[in-house]
Amino acid sequence: MRNAARRKLALVMAAAAALGLAGVPHACSQPVHWPTHGWRQSSPEAQGLDADALAEALDHIRDHGTRVHSLTIVRNGHLVLDAYFWPFENGQLHDVASVTKSVITTLAGIAVGQRAFTGTSQTLPSLFNGQAMAHLDDRKRRMTLQHLMSMTSGLDCQAAPAEATLRQMRSSPDWTQFMLDLPMRDEPGRRFEYCSGGMHLLSAAITKATGVSALAFAQRELFAPLGIANAVWPADGQGISHGWGDLRLQPRDMAKLGYLWLNNGRWEDRQIVPGDWMAAAIQPQAQPPNSGQAYGYGLWLHADRRPAEFEAVGRGGQRIAVVPEKGLVVVFTGGEFEPGDIGPFIWRALKSDQPLPDNPSGVARLAAAVSAAAAPPRPAAYMPLLAKRISGRRYALAANPLNLKSLVLTFSGTADPQLELGIGDRRDGPRPIGMGGVARVSPAGRGGLPVAVSGAWKSDDSFTLEYDEVGGINAYRMRLRFTGDDVDVSLSERSQVIPGARFRGTAGR
Repeated sequence: MRNAARRKLALVMAAAAALGLAGVPHACSQPVHWPTHGWRQSSPEAQGLDADALAEALDHIRDHGTRVHSLTIVRNGHLVLDAYFWPFENGQLHDVASVTKSVITTLAGIAVGQRAFTGTSQTLPSLFNGQAMAHLDDRKRRMTLQHLMSMTSGLDCQAAPAEATLRQMRSSPDWTQFMLDLPMRDEPGRRFEYCSGGMHLLSAAITKATGVSALAFAQRELFAPLGIANAVWPADGQGISHGWGDLRLQPRDMAKLGYLWLNNGRWEDRQIVPGDWMAAAIQPQAQPPNSGQAYGYGLWLHADRRPAEFEAVGRGGQRIAVVPEKGLVVVFTGGEFEPGDIGPFIWRALKSDQPLPDNPSGVARLAAAVSAAAAPPRPAAYMPLLAKRISGRRYALAANPLNLKSLVLTFSGTADPQLELGIGDRRDGPRPIGMGGVARVSPAGRGGLPVAVSGAWKSDDSFTLEYDEVGGINAYRMRLRFTGDDVDVSLSERSQVIPGARFRGTAGR
């Protein structure tokens, strides 16, 4: 270790001792293992966790049909739980939703450290190098990189209803210019406003400063050093990576990001994210109203919890939670659920800062629960006489939020039922339907994601379909009620980003 690094480590240790954090695994010593080439696995008990309590968490998820896709727990740099819930599978990428915001701010921190930016106080006109923007008043001239990272830009950005400004931005021809042209509503730094478009503006600023997209910059300066080889991150028409969401990662790689933050931006022998920037990122930079939380740089802070915690948060249940005092990183992915429902099981499992006695029966129980989570449930099917009458009929659908144009259900006594949808000007399917609510998975859905489709007859004239983009967040439910040549469709989406709708369809004669 270089002398400067030794001195810096000594300062960190002294500060930790002064704060009463002596003995915290990550704060006082260099990790003995870095998971660049894979996580080192451990029994829960060896890291102070109770395997039986973790097995109870997995049993609870399955018994209650909770829409968890994966649960990954790392303590003291060791992987103690890595569970995947069918039909989401180990090795698949998952849409991390607004966890992307925590990644884009981390990239901004790296760019600050590399002097691509002059600092967090660099102003908006300077960030965009004289690019024309409407409503350029003194307040907009005072907006800085720090304001974008903390969602205190002062731009007239509307989070409600349903992220209105983001939808307007995405309907414009140039998303960056749209955000630059927004008028100001407040003095920068005065008020927190959840603004996904502001994070896209931050992505554009990174591209301006580095000359490459946020994805390319991440692959070079963040993902590659951490050993993250597989990531998908869409870009807009100008090549700007979506700054607010849509990044896809594997859960174990999400845990690497949490481990980087846990270790104050350091990885192996390299300070990837500047230590002072990382310290500021997990300090309150803004106070979201009526939330009971604080906001740092792209991270949600829970200083009032004991022990304190910070996390990256995404719609639908995506989480990277970091508990510094306990050397703990917890990663959830899901399709619309509340991680707080599972949190009590994890806290109950966290029993000691020292190894617990071996628990072979608990470890075996946990392994069985992990296997059960990955296995499809046993189907149960009921088929009314109506199924034969509507089989193969094409129903033309009235206007609806998903732009569904047509629907065909095909039932056969010897094969899986099939679903074919007309979506806009393309055909989706036919796809197999798993009956009794047990999905069948087929490839090549929207964005290349697999799709899990399940169905169940709720009565002799009512059929419910679940259409789930596996590895994504969106999952749609259609309740179909058949009368004569017509079908009444009730459509909903679990995370409620797409409003519910009811519309009719008519079968061709």
